[in-house]
Amino acid sequence: MEEIQSQSDNYRSSSSSASSPASRVPSSNFFYLRKPGSLRQPISFEDSPEWEDTDVEVRVEEGGDSINAATTPASPSLSKLNSGSLPSPPLPEGAAVARKIAGASVVWKDLTVTIKGKRRYSDKVVKSSNGYALPGTMTVIMGPAKSGKSTLLRAIAGRLPHSARMYGEVFVNGAKSEMPYGSYGFVERETTLIGSLTVREYLYYSALLQLPGFFCQRKNVVEDAIHAMSLSDYANKLIGGHCYMKGLPCGERRRVRIARELVMRPHVLFIDEPLYHLDSVSALLMMVTLKKLASTGCTLLFTINQSSTEVFGLFDRICLLSNGNTLFFGETLACLQHFSNAGFPCPIMQSPSDHFLRAINTDFDRIIAMCKSWQDDHGDFSSVNMDTAVAIRTLEATYQSSADAAAVETMILRLTEKEGPFLKSKGKASSATRVAVLTWRSLLIMSREWKYYWLRLILCMILTLCVGTVFSGLGHSLSSVVTRVAAIFVFVSFNSLLNIAGVPALMKEIKVS
Repeated sequence: MEEIQSQSDNYRSSSSSASSPASRVPSSNFFYLRKPGSLRQPISFEDSPEWEDTDVEVRVEEGGDSINAATTPASPSLSKLNSGSLPSPPLPEGAAVARKIAGASVVWKDLTVTIKGKRRYSDKVVKSSNGYALPGTMTVIMGPAKSGKSTLLRAIAGRLPHSARMYGEVFVNGAKSEMPYGSYGFVERETTLIGSLTVREYLYYSALLQLPGFFCQRKNVVEDAIHAMSLSDYANKLIGGHCYMKGLPCGERRRVRIARELVMRPHVLFIDEPLYHLDSVSALLMMVTLKKLASTGCTLLFTINQSSTEVFGLFDRICLLSNGNTLFFGETLACLQHFSNAGFPCPIMQSPSDHFLRAINTDFDRIIAMCKSWQDDHGDFSSVNMDTAVAIRTLEATYQSSADAAAVETMILRLTEKEGPFLKSKGKASSATRVAVLTWRSLLIMSREWKYYWLRLILCMILTLCVGTVFSGLGHSLSSVVTRVAAIFVFVSFNSLLNIAGVPALMKEIKVS
């Protein structure tokens, strides 16, 4: 305890020096912590983008079987960025209002995941994690690399690999059951896209392969997904570009991957790293779009490594992980209060997510070792002199004995007392439909891939002319049979080589399917 107290005092002094009155911006321009009993408000800065949205208030009715999500107008909480404005993604003219989605409550209790080693299941990737996600809200799982974020997300969604084993319970609408097909969507960190198709074509073929029903109904679903992810301006553009035309930017490609899952109209949407490889502007636009999606009633649960202050203010709840341990679960602003209570207050001019990861990322220990060797020659590095192992133990012990942990247990108990409506499977497309759609899609892709289709067609024509010319005039004698066999062998051999060259493109299409 003396070691923990000394580390906390050392970090308090460095934090207070970073936020000294000489370098402090007036406190009225932003706020991190909320007073007890005050209403929840997003973090706001003087230089932050404007966006209008609805706050979703989720309440659990005592004696009821369902969770109600009520939307109330919210005042603009973010103002201008760089003396300009960053509006919310606009809907095209004639677009209908976003459909309301019946979300589902997801609860995980004492969730532990072990990975199979060489002989037995020994390595605990996630250790006794508790939490919940409510309809109409965005719940984020945050932590440094290799902290168990993606593993926890896959465990909740029921998509763990065969080498992993899960202990604990996952409840959906109060029932301990797996989510059926079509009731949830899962977006991988990296998903293969078909560059030869436009955004609308890609989503349309995805709907044909996944959904039952008539073609006109699937078109409506595709258009709703395009509007929901603000892809109207890119709907008729090729994903991978063509000739001298550029393909979609990284941010829009990420939106297409999410829109592919939205064609199923899922109740719960899991996203692994939605801000992966995105710049700050694209990341903010992505999170504003997801916030609008959550306002329709969908339950959003995703992982994130790091975020800006504006993006952090859009989250409803945060689950903070480090080495598989849950250091905090609760509202985002309460997490800042938690760090302050543990002795690690967030400096005024530092992003909350940067501060969190600085305190719990063990990779910073190597930086501390380097700074100690440089301190004599390059000045004072006391601002980074904090033992992360001590910080992790302090934060975990503080959370276990805090009112936030007790509130989580109480909420989990209330959500699992009674079973709500069961999620139903939306059905699948028939096998005949899938074969027909895949055949037509392959023909369309080949017609647009000049390297894959047209170049092979030209080579086949040249091969045919060469074989026909070399082996022409053989006659009908008995000795010409051997020569005809050699001609057939040459033709089949060269044609097989050309077909093998197209296997990589076929394997890529199989991954998409």
